[in-house]
Amino acid sequence: MFINKARDGANNLCGPQVAALRKQMGLSQRALADRLQLEGLGIDKNAIQRLECGKRFVTDIELAALARVLRVSLEALIGETPE
Repeated sequence: MFINKARDGANNLCGPQVAALRKQMGLSQRALADRLQLEGLGIDKNAIQRLECGKRFVTDIELAALARVLRVSLEALIGETPE
């Protein structure tokens, strides 16, 4: 049976890392959304909030943009390796 959620029931693996990295950079959720929009990703503050708490699925395109803006590897973003 295919399960489309993380072990904790979240809809993504990157939410906690996105929140931690955003805070380390001193960015608000709105500021992160603004930076992602400059990367061509149409995302708003509410989507960032839902992403960080695991209520929103994340596409590979969004993961790549998040990694660029947050200046980490894709692996670090999904918790595969510490950065």
